[in-house]
Amino acid sequence: MADDFSQSLTPPVSPFAADSLCELTPVQPPCFCCSETKEDPTGALSTEGYTARGSLKRLLLRLDPAPAEYETDTVEIFGFPWVTETALVESTKLLFGQAGKLHYEAEDLRQQCVSFLQYVKVFLHRYLEPSGFLDAAHPHPYEELEAQLPSALLEELFGITLLIGRLKDLHANVQSAFTISNQGKIFPPPWHLLHLHLDIHWSVLEILHLLGQVVYAHQFVNLTGENLTDTSLFEEHLCSLLCDLTGLAIGKYSKVRPTEALSSHHYLCSCTKELWVLLMHLLEYRNKVLHTQSFWSYMNSLLRPLVLPKPAAEQFSGLPTHCKDPLGFAWWLVTHLAMLGQYSRNGTLQNEKHLGDNWTFVEELLKLTCNPKVSLAEEQVRMHVHCCLSLCLLWEPSTSAVSTLWDYYSKNLSASFTVPWLGMSGMGTLYKTPLALLDQARSCCSPSHLHSPGHTQLYRSANSFQIFLRVLALCLAQDRAGGVPQRQIKGRIYSKFSSKKMQELSEAGLMNFLLLFLVVAKQVELEDVASRACELLGFLPNNCPPGHRTLVWRGQLSLLLLGLDVGAQASWLAASFNETAKEFYNKTTEVSRRLALWGPLGSYLEGVAEVFETSTSLSLSEEKLLNEGFDWLLPACRISELNSALGFLQIVLAQLRRVHQRSVHSAPPSAWAPATTSMVKERHLAVAAALWAHFFPFLRSLRLSQTPPAQLADAAAGFTLLAFDLPNSAPQDLQPNPVQSIMQCFGWDDMVHPLLVTRYLPHLLQNSELVSSLSSDSAVVVSGSAQSLSVRAWFRCVLQQHLHKNPDGSDSRTGRAVEEQLCELTRLVLRLPEVDSLLQRTGLQPTATRLEPTSVLEMFVKAVGGVYSGLQVLSERSAMVTRALDYIGDILKHIKPILVSKNQEGLQLAYWAVGCIVKHWSPLLATSKAQQLLFRIVDGMLLPHNLTQQDKALRDSLPLYLQGLSVASSVSQSQGVYLKQQLRSVTRRYLDHFLPASPSMGIIANHPVLLSACETNPTTRGAALRKTILEVLCGSFLQFKGHAPPPRLASVLMFLSELLRRNSDSDPALLTLPLPSLLRCLMLVNEPQVRKTSTDALQLVVERCAVASTEGPCDQMTTVLRSFVEENEGVYDRQVYSVLETVAVLDPSVVQALIPNLSVSLRNTEHKRGLGKNIALRSAYRKLLCLLGESGQAEITSLEAD
Repeated sequence: MADDFSQSLTPPVSPFAADSLCELTPVQPPCFCCSETKEDPTGALSTEGYTARGSLKRLLLRLDPAPAEYETDTVEIFGFPWVTETALVESTKLLFGQAGKLHYEAEDLRQQCVSFLQYVKVFLHRYLEPSGFLDAAHPHPYEELEAQLPSALLEELFGITLLIGRLKDLHANVQSAFTISNQGKIFPPPWHLLHLHLDIHWSVLEILHLLGQVVYAHQFVNLTGENLTDTSLFEEHLCSLLCDLTGLAIGKYSKVRPTEALSSHHYLCSCTKELWVLLMHLLEYRNKVLHTQSFWSYMNSLLRPLVLPKPAAEQFSGLPTHCKDPLGFAWWLVTHLAMLGQYSRNGTLQNEKHLGDNWTFVEELLKLTCNPKVSLAEEQVRMHVHCCLSLCLLWEPSTSAVSTLWDYYSKNLSASFTVPWLGMSGMGTLYKTPLALLDQARSCCSPSHLHSPGHTQLYRSANSFQIFLRVLALCLAQDRAGGVPQRQIKGRIYSKFSSKKMQELSEAGLMNFLLLFLVVAKQVELEDVASRACELLGFLPNNCPPGHRTLVWRGQLSLLLLGLDVGAQASWLAASFNETAKEFYNKTTEVSRRLALWGPLGSYLEGVAEVFETSTSLSLSEEKLLNEGFDWLLPACRISELNSALGFLQIVLAQLRRVHQRSVHSAPPSAWAPATTSMVKERHLAVAAALWAHFFPFLRSLRLSQTPPAQLADAAAGFTLLAFDLPNSAPQDLQPNPVQSIMQCFGWDDMVHPLLVTRYLPHLLQNSELVSSLSSDSAVVVSGSAQSLSVRAWFRCVLQQHLHKNPDGSDSRTGRAVEEQLCELTRLVLRLPEVDSLLQRTGLQPTATRLEPTSVLEMFVKAVGGVYSGLQVLSERSAMVTRALDYIGDILKHIKPILVSKNQEGLQLAYWAVGCIVKHWSPLLATSKAQQLLFRIVDGMLLPHNLTQQDKALRDSLPLYLQGLSVASSVSQSQGVYLKQQLRSVTRRYLDHFLPASPSMGIIANHPVLLSACETNPTTRGAALRKTILEVLCGSFLQFKGHAPPPRLASVLMFLSELLRRNSDSDPALLTLPLPSLLRCLMLVNEPQVRKTSTDALQLVVERCAVASTEGPCDQMTTVLRSFVEENEGVYDRQVYSVLETVAVLDPSVVQALIPNLSVSLRNTEHKRGLGKNIALRSAYRKLLCLLGESGQAEITSLEAD
């Protein structure tokens, strides 16, 4: 190679002098490089490429390709120095020959080729003079060479294109480098070779563009006779390059699924992506400046033969002969090329449109897609329309394209538009509610960003018709003022519908119709479109299937959600709803038909609920949606349907209250505010009136149901709160105090089921404003204050909480619900001002975290009794009695169902609760106002004819009753005698009822009468009850009939002994009550157990009386013993002495006091006999006297002296 160079070629520098030059290392020229770029469709192009380095921009602006390079006198090319300003002119063939020899080398050789091509561009820009006439006389040799340079350069470029060939002709090993995913710094030679081809292909176009004049390849023409110009070479090379790039895209498209159409790109690597961008900008520039064909013109010429049955142009020969879906490929390629049109000359993605639209060709594609003769499947149509939507987002939407699509969909409106292999995501959607339908319409009117997942994955989430609606919305949105295109589209849509067309629509077709009109309504005039939609829906037959009716109502309600005044279509909607509700109510309607009718009716409820929920003012005549149809619907509902209806009612009530309160609290303080406020309130009153008229009567009819729906209480509470907010809206029969009237119906009436009461009252009692209002309201409803009535209702629910268990005693669903709701009601009752005041005055407050209703009930009863006991003023005591009676109401009526049900838990609770009242309210119940209740309690609960079921309940709670009755009988001023008589009757009955036939300490120790009388520390009240018990015991259970002892004597004596033992009474009057009976038992009964028990009891009596009488013998004891002696004189003298011996052992002083009486009795007995001294009797008496100390000895001496 050294022989080919001499210093004369590039004077005055020789390549051998290169080592003596001192130069800066030149910057590498731009080139195609994808090693550092990621597969980001919106990312910037390679920083080493032609766009990022500014090469494209400088080319189009005709600026120096490398202003900072090639500034020195010499330049190194292919390892040798050359004179910068003359090398290309003097050594054109040599330099290009070197490029041809080196292009098969690897990376550094590629860089040399790229550097050389960069030098060519710089040389052409800096040093090539415009062609002119040479001086014929003395032309300089260099000038001659310079004049021939363009032609020589053109020939060399042609030679290079022939040398490197086309991309499609590269060896498969080289083409495989497109798919190399290695992102390292070392690449195989095929990769460098492939990218060198890309660099050369682009550089050839750049250099041809830089020539800027018509250049002929003279030598080529002379040799071949064919013309070769820079323009023809540019055209030929460009078309070949476009054709090859398109061929590569066809190969990639064969692996693209329809779902991935927008996420799978047409370029194989970022270098080919950049090459597409470079070609776009270059061709668009040439089109504007040189008036050549645009980029789209070239592409359309290239793609038309693929989709139309016509041969390809000669310059576009070489496309692959097989393409799996030419039409789909054309859509796909055009769409992705349009996306690349967003790249700027600097290689960054911008929202600006750098590439013009191509609607002309796209509309041709649309006509092929929509051609009925072709009849494409939904999976293809969906992809095509998806691409069309992408193009609308990139370009201005096309009215013509929308018209073509509408012609297609108007003929296929009832189609399912499903893609079977997509599964459920490809199925059609029937939107369950008006809001869901409207949301879909809104999503159509607000398409996702072009590169967002929402857009790229739209193929899976929307069918082709829904994608078309997005295209339609974009087109309508560009002409908001109602211009000609908008009117044209709207007119075309209207014109496709007729009476026959509407009647032929399937359910899916009707859904598509509604979605279409919602989109149009949202984008243009709402009222006009809604009116037209209602007119068209009116063509549907009256007997249309329930599914159609459901969709029609949903569609109309969706229009209301858009803000349409209800009045505009209320009459038709109301009439349709009423008619359907009547048929639903009709008893002759078949069950299957009723089930089908519930579909539209339930949908109507959901839709109207959404209309109310989304309304911010309720000023669009929404009350017309609450019409007479509900009068028919509600009574015909089954439980599940009724729950839906009541749920709907709650939503409407809550929204009305919410909107009304907001309007009240945020009224604008302006001059016209009063009028506005009045108008708003008028609308709210209208909605309230509709609710009162069509819903409340039905709720009131259910209030006494024994199986009330769960949501009845919620709805009733909603009406109560509505009456509180808008009292004037309530009907006349609830005036003048509608809140209290409704609470009486659903909460305070004793006939209302506890399940309803315990769910209803908490809604109201947690409203502090309502409670405050009720507390300050002086109106009296039925009887008592509102708080007292609420407490009464709670009291009743606590008593009846076990009524709802299963027959076997297990919890039922209703029972569990009552229990949970009762806990919440209990918590809120404690917060009532009246109740809180009572508890605070007595120092009673709940301490447990979870409040047990029964525990709270006991605490409340204690508090009421405690407050009453602390009152001194007669009027206050009288008022407290009235309040207390209001709190419990007719308690016997409350527990009557429990007594009938025979539920053991219920019986125990009932007897226990009433027992608490009798015990803790005993002074209160003894008053003239309350004593009748006490009498009824005794007669109804303690002295019934049959006690079989109540045994356990009575056993547990009897002490409460006895203790309370004892106190009441002692404080009653008018009926004390009668109450004492009742107390004795109750005591006698249950002493007998619970006394075992044979003595059993286990049974007697837990005898309820015994338990009622036991105290750790004796009290006056306890002593009074024990006195009564002892009186009953002695009078009814220890009376001998002649010599015969009473029945169950051992058990009675054991009871008596336990009663005396468990209480430490010291009053001799009380203690000596059973003494005569004990003495008689010891005298007449010889049974060991009886004698032992009698002796034990006698010992307790004697010893405690002895302790109590500190100043001598107990007078009461002496009196009883004296009577005992006198009663048995002459009959049981010996037995008397024996009994007295027992007493003398315990307390000799008591018997000592009887010595005179005993001696007189002895002598009287002997006198009556007339037989002189009775030696045996005197011997027994002497034995007794021996136990009496000195007094006894003295009496013995006296007797001996007789």
